Amino acid sequence: MKTFKNLFEEFVSFDNLLKAFKKARRGKRYKGYATDFNYNLSSNLLKIRNRLLQESYQFGSYNTFYLYDPKKRLIKAPSFPDRIVHHALCNVIEPIFDRKFVYDSYACRKNKGTHRAVKRLQKFLIRITQREREREREREFPACLRP
Repeated sequence: MKTFKNLFEEFVSFDNLLKAFKKARRGKRYKGYATDFNYNLSSNLLKIRNRLLQESYQFGSYNTFYLYDPKKRLIKAPSFPDRIVHHALCNVIEPIFDRKFVYDSYACRKNKGTHRAVKRLQKFLIRITQREREREREREFPACLRP
């Protein structure tokens, strides 16, 4: 089994936290919490980094709200700094775990997802259907009876 070293240093690096910030704000660039965080970006990222280095980072409470699309759903979202920490961690561990996953695992993976899973399933179903048709033809017309 392969071991990995210096993962924590990579996790708390400023570059990784900056990359994580950009991922966390994706689609939320003009939300108040994202613009507030961006206003003092370096300072805010350094605060997160220092807390992580001191092992004193505490996850905050979740923001709870309802979404209606098309049905009512209760959403519990982490605070913006917590999302940055989540992304920073995923930036480091995702490449390690992704290599270990079965090829046909599609949930929450880059370049995978529901649509790809459906397309792959359709290919398998077509292949199975074709094989079944060939077997039926074999049963109806054995090789010795074919021209």
